Amino acid sequence: MNIVLTRLDRVGDLILSTPAIASVRRSWPHAHVTLVCSPYNATVVERNPDVDSVLVLGHNERHPGAFGKRFRGACDIALALAPCAPDYSLVGATHAPVRVGYTYVRRYFARLTAGLHLTRLAVSEADPALCERHVDYKVRHEVEQVLDVVRLSGGSQIVTDLVVPIDDVDRNAVAHVPADGIAFHLGIRWFTSGSTLESVLLLLAELRKFGLPVVVTHGVDTLAQAAAVRAAQVADAVIGGLSFSQWAAAFEKSRLVVTVDTGATHVASAARRPTVVLFEHRYFHLSSQEWSPYRVPSVCLRKPTSDDAADLEASRASILGAVEQLLEAGVKTAIQR
Repeated sequence: MNIVLTRLDRVGDLILSTPAIASVRRSWPHAHVTLVCSPYNATVVERNPDVDSVLVLGHNERHPGAFGKRFRGACDIALALAPCAPDYSLVGATHAPVRVGYTYVRRYFARLTAGLHLTRLAVSEADPALCERHVDYKVRHEVEQVLDVVRLSGGSQIVTDLVVPIDDVDRNAVAHVPADGIAFHLGIRWFTSGSTLESVLLLLAELRKFGLPVVVTHGVDTLAQAAAVRAAQVADAVIGGLSFSQWAAAFEKSRLVVTVDTGATHVASAARRPTVVLFEHRYFHLSSQEWSPYRVPSVCLRKPTSDDAADLEASRASILGAVEQLLEAGVKTAIQR
């Protein structure tokens, strides 16, 4: 049996799809499993134990449907793990007897056109407008939504753990990173509406009141801001240039993680670290359910609507309160053990 999976979107979403990938492996242990991903998110699955081969759909590749044709006549099951047209197209082009994907409840056009590509379609309850209109509207985590695709394809052995392997080589590579501290990921959304560089610098300085090392991680998208953090001397370490697995290892040795809504949220969950997440104000009720930290202690907070000084001060206070809450919960858990 040959199974093709595809997820062409973001790093965090592919992390949240690793339980589905593991469920495919457990459900069809003797199948050859191929995962098609993008140059951007391929790093997530470089060492994933549940796939036999990883193929990257490059930026210069032709339409995903053309890429999918290479599997014609040699694929039994094809699963689109993202609710996106490129993934539908790739899966449809395989002509596998079983082709499954999912979409959202009010994406009516996607539901209509999915039949051109898929033989089975799961429908998620997620919808931004419904969540904002009814704040008690319940949405399952994206992990559960993607697992629906596996179930609909006939998978019966369901795995719920995130899979991001961290080994001793990764841990040795971050041996210089202060341990048992507060890891703070410097995602670009710290510097958009409802948060500013000046407010982040104040927040980092205030985090030191807990008496723990403050370790800032960053990517190439926030090099200038990371330089500002170094210059302000508000962190014990500012670290960039880590591989994906090394980044996860740095989180693993921390006591908790503070981040905006980005892939760092899900790296922290994979490393089983308590997490504070600052979500965008828009669609907060959807985002804080569907993309919240998964199966770890967490606090989800909403960005203010403006960069007004009073709003930013209140936002920092809520983050500090959330950090204190998780630190106290960790102490209580350690005492109970």
